[in-house]
Amino acid sequence: MLGQWLDGCRVLDLFSGTGALGLEALSRGAQSATLVDVDLSWAKKNAAALGFAPVFIEQPALRALAMLQKRGEKFDLVFSDPPYALEAGSAVLEAARPLLNPDGRVVLEHGKRESVPEEGRVDQRRFGDTVVSIFSVL
Repeated sequence: MLGQWLDGCRVLDLFSGTGALGLEALSRGAQSATLVDVDLSWAKKNAAALGFAPVFIEQPALRALAMLQKRGEKFDLVFSDPPYALEAGSAVLEAARPLLNPDGRVVLEHGKRESVPEEGRVDQRRFGDTVVSIFSVL
């Protein structure tokens, strides 16, 4: 969905788990990637194996978002794939938007039953029970 739009981007990968999205962004030309999750052991192993050096923040996503906002960090792209049972999409979107550069986007993966805001949504695709919504800065 994003194609090669990643050249030179600053990427934030929330709920990153293995780091696949953030590391893929680096492989597609992203300038930097920050990976956030409560356990980043697999992401660290994968980054080392691939020769990438992302920033690792090992704490809950909403806490990390608040910290990044206090630091004045800005990103071009924020990936968020929270566990569907958390239904954290709306909270993550609200906390991530202030971190976006003017043309930035939030890519939010969520379950089809979860209600997320429509305001600022620029694209949405459904894949079975999974929905990928892309939002812009408001």
